[in-house]
Amino acid sequence: MNDFLWSPNSSRIENSEMLKFQKHLGVLGDYKELHQFSISNNETFWNELINFYQVKYSGELIPVLESPGFDKYTWYKNVELNFAENLLSQGSDESIAINAQHESGLSQKISYKQLRSMTASLAYFLKSQIQSGDVVAAYMPNIPETLISMLATSSLGGVFTSTSCDFGIEGVLDRFSQSNPKVLIAAVGYEYGGKYFDLHARLREIEKRLPNLEQIILVDFLGRGIDLSGFTKAVKFSELMNKKSDLIFKKFPFSHPLYIMYSSGTTGKPKCIVHSQGGTLLCHIKELGLHTDLKEKKKIFFFTTCGWMMWNWLVSSLYFGAEIILYEGSPAYPSPEHFFKIIERESISIFGTSPKFLKALEDTNAQLNSEFSSLETILSTGSPLLPEQYDYVYNKIKKDVLLASISGGTDIIGCFMLGNPTLPVYRGEIQCLGLGLDIAALDASGLPQIEQVGELVARQTFPNRPLYFLNDESGEKIRAAYFDQIPGVWTHGDFVKVTNRGGVVVFGRSDATLNPGGVRIGTAEIYRQTETLPFIMDSICVGRNHDGDVDVVLFVKMHDNEDLTTERKKQIKELIRKNTTPRHVPREIHQVSDIPYTRSGKKVELAVSKVIHGLPLTNIEALANPECLKDFEAYTLV
Repeated sequence: MNDFLWSPNSSRIENSEMLKFQKHLGVLGDYKELHQFSISNNETFWNELINFYQVKYSGELIPVLESPGFDKYTWYKNVELNFAENLLSQGSDESIAINAQHESGLSQKISYKQLRSMTASLAYFLKSQIQSGDVVAAYMPNIPETLISMLATSSLGGVFTSTSCDFGIEGVLDRFSQSNPKVLIAAVGYEYGGKYFDLHARLREIEKRLPNLEQIILVDFLGRGIDLSGFTKAVKFSELMNKKSDLIFKKFPFSHPLYIMYSSGTTGKPKCIVHSQGGTLLCHIKELGLHTDLKEKKKIFFFTTCGWMMWNWLVSSLYFGAEIILYEGSPAYPSPEHFFKIIERESISIFGTSPKFLKALEDTNAQLNSEFSSLETILSTGSPLLPEQYDYVYNKIKKDVLLASISGGTDIIGCFMLGNPTLPVYRGEIQCLGLGLDIAALDASGLPQIEQVGELVARQTFPNRPLYFLNDESGEKIRAAYFDQIPGVWTHGDFVKVTNRGGVVVFGRSDATLNPGGVRIGTAEIYRQTETLPFIMDSICVGRNHDGDVDVVLFVKMHDNEDLTTERKKQIKELIRKNTTPRHVPREIHQVSDIPYTRSGKKVELAVSKVIHGLPLTNIEALANPECLKDFEAYTLV
């Protein structure tokens, strides 16, 4: 099969921000040469990115990096800036900043002028509540008020953290009790799949159980009404908008905390990952501006909740004066086609989704019936995009589109591998390594490999690495997470192959890697086979320890009116054996009612592995469908 799928035309390349930046640097070779320059001349690269995009800062860019290793964060010691100021300085007054869409059909558009005014009003109130470094938490849907809350918080030097409204009380407290917010901004209700969820009772309980909380700001974006009874510290968000004030930005150190992010927490209490304002800003400018080709007048839409780092990534699009589409609700309500039509209706340039949603479109045989004339780029993340899904996009959605699978994580609030508007797309392959990132796939002996599967590492530090974890004074937790496995480098926990072309294939989490007979196998290699079988809706594969070895165990969710017969088990095994190796073939295959996913759409092999080994599983609030884990208990080792 020919792996080539798409290539940009000369006009797209010439007008791309990537090529303009290459010319700015004076590096006029191919992308491999540009990437090599960005890591060989790392400090020059980041300085020139700041200059090219005219980042607002004060101080001196020298030294760029005081200590080159990962031992501590030493980027831009003499630089001060304000994250919110940079995001709010670009868009013209009349341009649309936020285009909010709701599953019910409700919509709202907010100009940059209005956004600046609303941010100023909230900041005026917050400055009497918080000081620099204090935490403001949001328990919110993906609506304008959430973005305004982040901007107002960061304008004052506060630290913003958020989670989505579908988390229950314990899931919220597992996160916010660690980050210790002084102010909580929360919606009193939300809709999902056509059903309304009233949160008043939940919020009263959360208010009681966050002892250091001094203020709760209640948001009623659906107009159902706010009942203040039972709250002791509550005010209404809408009333705070009545106070008009000037927007004032104070600059803070480059390494000043901006966000607290949370690990998925499927095998323990979530880790609280603290990210810097400067590192986050530079990372997002590079990824959105250069790799995604975002610029003023373009419209960007990524389906996400406020509990996933893609929300933080998306809202940085304001830096370019772009229009951000915020969608709140279910992408399947009333149908996937209905959701997808937003692209045509709103003339979206860049659309972000996940392999899970693309699979849902394919499985429901969605009739899209549109040319999507405005659509330039489709982004996908959350899990590896399978080769067959590349085929689906180009055969069923649009032929002339850049399909950019991107991969990184909450840990870095960004990406290690991304798209590129100047490069072709090949089936099953992420286009390129991110600029400024010295990425490699290491084999078991620690040597970098090309065209062979290895452990994803970063061999140089980078600005968007986390500052630290909360409640980790000794640094033990952050070292264990990234640095203990291979000293001196960042070990990300992904199993990848760097290709001769400079692209990347992701094989899944390396901490979910199977090791039958001591040979490492990525779970994505098996999913690539099960995805092709018409009677299987979804699957999950884990290793089960047995007599000193590992048995590969596959669990499948069947389509309606389909059963996992002996003949079908045989068919699955034969297909996997034919297209992979005998070691990939599952020893056992079992049918389950559903496959567990995190709320951000990631398949959770580790949770299943814990269950079948009889190990405790904590913080199931991180799962979108924790009830399905009951099915796996039948296969627990005795």
